[in-house]
Amino acid sequence: MQTNPYLSFNGNCREAMTLYAEVLGGKVEAMMTHGETPMAAEFPPEQQDKIIHACVNLGETILMAGDAPGDQYQPPAGFSVNITLASVAEAERVFAALAEGAVVHMALAETFWAKRFAMFTDRYGTPWMINCFT
Repeated sequence: MQTNPYLSFNGNCREAMTLYAEVLGGKVEAMMTHGETPMAAEFPPEQQDKIIHACVNLGETILMAGDAPGDQYQPPAGFSVNITLASVAEAERVFAALAEGAVVHMALAETFWAKRFAMFTDRYGTPWMINCFT
């Protein structure tokens, strides 16, 4: 079994998922708008260019997302997307890129359990944790 986060965005899914793929070394495998679906006529004009489904392959993990329709967006709560990185340098690089414009709850630093750890909510509203144990 594999579990994958499915993130909801407020109209900026394309921008967020493109950045995540770039920063995390992934590949965008899907990025479909409402207007590109067979149900396009059922969506209002302002939804046509919004993302109904996006998929970024990160190797062992797939990150999926879409823009919430109309006024149904709610900020994420009660979870974080955790990234475990293999080196301090990689943790610092990923933190610098994803934390730009973010609300940082705990800056990247050494802790008693990790060489580096951070918690933040990025500029798109996604809550993240970064861990580096080696």
